[in-house]
This record gives sequence, structure tokens and C-alpha cells, in this order.
Amino acid sequence: MGEAIGVDAVPSPRRPRVEAGSIIVVLATDAPLLPIQCQRLARRAATGLAWVGGIGANSSGDIFIAFSTANRIDPAAPTSAVTMVSPDAMTALFRAAAEATEEAILNALCRAETVTGVRGNTAHAIPLDRLQEVMRSYKRA
Repeated sequence: MGEAIGVDAVPSPRRPRVEAGSIIVVLATDAPLLPIQCQRLARRAATGLAWVGGIGANSSGDIFIAFSTANRIDPAAPTSAVTMVSPDAMTALFRAAAEATEEAILNALCRAETVTGVRGNTAHAIPLDRLQEVMRSYKRA
């Protein structure tokens, strides 16, 4: 999209860099997951990022974390029982993590508003009518 809708349509206060930018993805679930399962789930955010064109460039500082609210531990108890999703059932959660990441990025891009910050620097919103036009041209191709 950056080539189709360039800085002439969406001015940038900075010189554009192809590999600029970082992202933090936080995945929260009430599925009963152990810490290692949360780690595996967090890795799937990279798939969602890739689906929207992210490549995880050398200069990016991407961070993906996941946590579960399902297991409750009593700090006063000497032991606690926990439950976990079976390994075979994780695939559905992996897909959900990738899809949620993709959707969150698209929502952030499409619902952003033009804002002016420090020293008058302005970050312009993407013109949605132009975005739809470009997307239609890709659909036909």
C-alpha cells in the first residue's frame, strides 16, 4: 500500500524508511494455557503481522507476548492444580492468534485519525476512499 498510496497522498513528517517501525502484540486468552503454551501462542502473532505485509526487519523491535487468565493459583496453598489445553487443540488457538493480530493491525490503520503532536509534527490518517480503490484494483488482478 505504501507504493500505491505514497507520501503525496499521506504526508509524513519523516523521510519514509522501508524497514521502519516496531510493533508490540499482546494476546490475552481465557483458554487454560501453561507458560510454554503461551510462548508458542505468542509466536503466532508473527503470522498475522506477515499477512498484512510485515517482515520483521532487522531494525524492528517487535515484541509478542501472550497470557492466560484461566488458571488461578492460591499463593497461600502449598500446591495448586492447573489445567491446560491439549496439544492437538492448540492449532485452533494458533489460527485465532494470527487472525486477531491481523485484524488489530488493520483496525489500527483504518481507524486512525490525523493527529498533530510535538513541534507541530502531523501524522495523517490513511484516506479510506483511496485505500478501498487500491484494494479493489488488487481484487480484480
